Amino acid sequence: MNAIEVILVEDDPAVREGSAQALDLAGFTVRAFDSAEPARELLASQGRAVLVSDVRLPGMSGLELLAAVRAVDPDLPVILVTGHGDIAMAVQAMHDGAYDFIEKPYSSVQLADVVRRAADKRRLQLEVHELRQRLAHSQGIDAALLGNAPAMRELRRLILEVASQPADVLVYGETGTGKELVARCLHEFSERARHQYVAINCGAIPETIFESELFGHEAGAFTGAGKRQVGKIEHASGGTLFLDEIESLPLAMQVKLLRVLQERHVERLGSVQPLPVDVRVIAASKDDLQELVKAGQFRADLYYRLNLIVLHIPPLRERRDDIPLLFEHFMLDAARRYRRDVPSVPAAHMQALLRHDWPGNVRELRNAADRYVLGLGGALPGMATGPAAAETPAASLADQVGAFERALIEQALRSAAGNVGAACTALTLPKQTMYHKMQKYGLVADDYR
Repeated sequence: MNAIEVILVEDDPAVREGSAQALDLAGFTVRAFDSAEPARELLASQGRAVLVSDVRLPGMSGLELLAAVRAVDPDLPVILVTGHGDIAMAVQAMHDGAYDFIEKPYSSVQLADVVRRAADKRRLQLEVHELRQRLAHSQGIDAALLGNAPAMRELRRLILEVASQPADVLVYGETGTGKELVARCLHEFSERARHQYVAINCGAIPETIFESELFGHEAGAFTGAGKRQVGKIEHASGGTLFLDEIESLPLAMQVKLLRVLQERHVERLGSVQPLPVDVRVIAASKDDLQELVKAGQFRADLYYRLNLIVLHIPPLRERRDDIPLLFEHFMLDAARRYRRDVPSVPAAHMQALLRHDWPGNVRELRNAADRYVLGLGGALPGMATGPAAAETPAASLADQVGAFERALIEQALRSAAGNVGAACTALTLPKQTMYHKMQKYGLVADDYR
């Protein structure tokens, strides 16, 4: 991303020149002013900045400059430089929103250290802001099925490719990876979206009523059947039938489902009249059905009938770069539902999220985001607790913003259909820097065309 610029305001020429030189040697781009007014005008249009200002200035004071900057951008870090007698004033300024203060005389090392921390904070703020903007403007399947990992890009491509096909689909994925979300995408991005989407959890319906739920029944078909009931398959005609946890389907019901898939008609219980159905079946399983066939727990003929188009959803631990994007999305959603502010995520917390294995996958991450927004989460998954917490190394900036940066670049390339120049314009990023970062993250423009 573009570098963070340091805006230095100091009326003493010697102090101003020495401070600018120290910051330049520390690797910062510095723009120095002898009064607050021109700095204020610059900051009105320059957001990628940190402000370092003396408190006592001719004309507008540093405190007045702080108030003016916060009125425009309350998150921009402001570091105040004070004399010995101004300490109480500086502490009050921090209560009013200043990032930090340093007391004259200060060393070059002290100045560079405070500015570096402020710049790191500003860079992360801007990454999050840009990420939220891109989330807000995501469209189509990119908004429905988030993730920039290669496996997720390939999954989205396959969904769009097969959505309009009439063939049944088998979706594999661990618990919590989003199998039903994939099924909904297959439905909503097809012509069947005008008709019903009907979902059945095969492991949640008692076997005694499963046949009635699936096929329906006529009045009087069995004790308690007081009126006709349309079954789920018939109700889904013209649309999509999603069978979750297909591995839990009783063997006796597997035979009857196979007949429906082969002949495309159903018979309600208590009736001998076949009813034609036009339904696309999407089955989902967390277990390998072929292994269940070998173990005699799943019918081979049904397996081969379903095994036409197969989609695999990667577990979250295999696409860790997507965690910041997903967590931010879930926090925004939770804040909207609970009418709460979106909390900031400290570097140590994000590092904890990145190193956790997420056995519950995306569902576990969503729950963690809900708890975090509500302030009920305690230690996030992956965070060390007790004595081990003190030994956990501080996360580097590169570890924290790298995933954000890659996500932003990939989103820009996708939106620009692989046009690097257009992506650079969207990110206000020089081409040389863009190509360097693409090489760093292993990104190829052709993958987004």
